[in-house]
Order: sequence, then C-alpha cells, then structure tokens
Amino acid sequence: MNKIRVLLVDDHVIVRNGVRLMLGEVDDIVVEGEADSAQRALQLIKEKDFDVVLLDIAMPGKNGLDLLKIIRAEKPKLATIVLSTYSEEVYAMRAFKIGAAGYLTKDSPADVLIAAVRKAAKGGKHVSPSLMEKMASMIGGGTVDSHDELSNRELEVLKLIAAGESLVKIAETLHLSPHTVTTYRARILQKMGMSTNAELTRYAIENGLIM
Repeated sequence: MNKIRVLLVDDHVIVRNGVRLMLGEVDDIVVEGEADSAQRALQLIKEKDFDVVLLDIAMPGKNGLDLLKIIRAEKPKLATIVLSTYSEEVYAMRAFKIGAAGYLTKDSPADVLIAAVRKAAKGGKHVSPSLMEKMASMIGGGTVDSHDELSNRELEVLKLIAAGESLVKIAETLHLSPHTVTTYRARILQKMGMSTNAELTRYAIENGLIM
C-alpha cells in the first residue's frame, strides 16, 4: 500500500507533535518531513516528494499564504491544506483562492484531519459545510465581509493595528517603511468605510481577526 506522504509546516514543535500523533492513528498516512519555517519547507519540498502539505499561516518570515503561493507556482500538483488557529472566516476564502486543498482549524478532531488529508491526496478539496454556504452566498451575490475586500498584506496590517501595535512597530514587523504602513492604513480605512483605529479594532474583535 502506497502511503500518503505528509509535510508538516508549523513553527511550534508542540503543534507538529500533536498533528503527527493524530495522523499516526492510521496506516495509510505517514509524516515524511517537518519544517518550522517557509524557507525550511521549500528546501524539503525540493529534496523530497510529498503528497500533502499541512501548513500553518502565522509563521516567522514568510507567512503561510505567501508559502502557499510559492508551492502552487513551483509544485502545482502538490496538495496543500492550511491548518490554522484562525477561524475559517478570517483566512479560508483567501487560502482557497490561492489554491489550497483545504482549510482546518487546529482544534479539528483527528477524523476530520485524516479525512481532509486523504481527500487532498486524491486531488479533492476539503470544504466545511459553513464555508460551502459562504461560497454559495458569494456566487449568488450575497454579502461579503468587509475584510474579504482587503489584500493579504492589508489584512496583516489591520490585525496588527487592532492588536494595538504602533505604525513604527508594524513597519519593523512586516519589514516595511513607516510611510508604506501609513499608506496601507489609509487604504484599509477607505475599503472598510471607517475613520479610526478604534473602529478597526472593534471590527477585528467582533469578527475574530485577533485572538
């Protein structure tokens, strides 16, 4: 029996250990590699053959969505499932637009994770019922959350503003100039139809954008 070869990408070793234990409950899936950064993940993908990548979003350096874009460009047939602490309302639609084969939160039970990995390995996509409903609503012209209109970088800036970080600190964190961050802030306020950081913070809390 050919086993499904999985690469775990998460900067927290405890998370990787937990996921490995869950996948270890079945005989047809094996964790062939682990990476704690996007750079290490790309190195392993070049060195080894994997069937499925389980990928966290919040990582040092390149985040998971950036890495997903690179994987899709370099290995378009390699199925990638995002496994995140963030609820699917925050990032799932973005991940699927880039080409993810699934989106799971880290509190997902083992049977859901295993089923998602098996489905992705066969070329399918794991989409939860609630996300399926949201996709159907968008196709049918339903309402779209304000933050869905933001770019990935704008969403990162929004979350940091809502977390109370100064523009200078945000610039350091994202390796941008303070002027660029100021431009992003203005663009975010315009797209969200808001005028203050307090409004952004309240929206972020109400919509689960910050933990």
